[in-house]
Amino acid sequence: MRWIAAASGLLRGLLLLPLLFAPVSQAQDAKPFSNEQLEQMTAQVALYPDALLAQLFMATTYPDDFAAAARWSKAHPDTKGDEAVKMVENEPWDPSVASLVAFPEVLITLGDKPDWVRNMGDAFLAQPEDVMNAVQRLRLRAQQAGNLKSNEQIKVATQAAEPAPAPTTTVVRQSSPPPQVIVIEPAQPTVVYVPAYNPVYVYGPWPYAAYPPYYYPPPPGYWFSRAVATGIAWGVAIGVHNALWGGCHWGRGSVNINVNRYNNINVNRRLDINHTSANWNHNVARRGNTPYRGGNATRQNLERKYQAGSREQYRGRDVSRDASRDRAAQTLQNRGVGAGSGSARDRAQQMSREGARPQQMSRDAARPAHQAASRENVLRGADSPKARAEINRGAASSSHLQRDRSAGSAAQRGGGRAAPQRSPGGGRAGGGGGARRR
Repeated sequence: MRWIAAASGLLRGLLLLPLLFAPVSQAQDAKPFSNEQLEQMTAQVALYPDALLAQLFMATTYPDDFAAAARWSKAHPDTKGDEAVKMVENEPWDPSVASLVAFPEVLITLGDKPDWVRNMGDAFLAQPEDVMNAVQRLRLRAQQAGNLKSNEQIKVATQAAEPAPAPTTTVVRQSSPPPQVIVIEPAQPTVVYVPAYNPVYVYGPWPYAAYPPYYYPPPPGYWFSRAVATGIAWGVAIGVHNALWGGCHWGRGSVNINVNRYNNINVNRRLDINHTSANWNHNVARRGNTPYRGGNATRQNLERKYQAGSREQYRGRDVSRDASRDRAAQTLQNRGVGAGSGSARDRAQQMSREGARPQQMSRDAARPAHQAASRENVLRGADSPKARAEINRGAASSSHLQRDRSAGSAAQRGGGRAAPQRSPGGGRAGGGGGARRR
């Protein structure tokens, strides 16, 4: 009996193993990067001003667009600020990527590291809260090491973190948000300096020997190249008014958009909303050829997370299309057709008819002279005696044919057959539905 009890206990233990390890496996699948890996990745950029960091995180989720924008910056290394962003407004890139051409140093330096861009974007999509918590841990270390403080280029402040929203999934964060966060802003709102530093030194002793921080110095040969030893070097001043429109929700693990600034610089992809701030939504359709970490399952999860309606709201509206629609609605209103009168199809048909009239007039006016002359030749002589005689014979023939049809229909209703009649053309017209021969 003792061995039976032991076997029964072993069996129960084996049955419980899948239940014990299933949540861990699911959490690992949902959280592909550890805290050590996240600090390793973000060490290169954690000391960027908040707005620039927010837009960089957004942009890394589109690796193909990021690479294209980096190539553009390499070809235009001296073009920066709002002027550069306006030059690429017709590019198909996501707005977060297009905004980075204001900072060629960032695009050229990080664009040469496509693995970092892809991993950073995947991490921000899968675990944004953990990414932003990693940045705060690094900022605190840099501050404690005496390498992060306010100066002529930046303003550093400590403030209470925003309360985290209630969790919507069963996946637990790898780290809790800090009660206080360190905010980095430009010392002058319209002048931005991009810092360059060696993460091996600026954060003090690095705690993870197995995950040393990444250090990507600017490529040699560019105007922003410089040597960095143990401190922080600052790039040239870049004047921006609207190119930076992102922001960080520290503690909430998300980034947001300043709608007014966004609309001022992205004039062809404006946000059609009435709020001054909006949450960022990833656009799955702009991912390009780079697959998501986790494949189609990740893609489908992201499509569900960023629903179509909110995604369209972020991506903005087609200004030219909406302007045409507004003009059409105004035209209908001017003609006495209200926005709610009739069906959409009726209104469209009316607009089509109204729009066709000037088009037809334009086509008639543009006809070649020989076509007009040809039409006049056809009509010439229509009022001659011979032409009137032909018209009268045609009318008489049509009248006889109509009487034949009426007689045939009457014969069918009466059950009999209509008598054959001589047609004006010399043939015989058979009644009762028979074929006519002319």
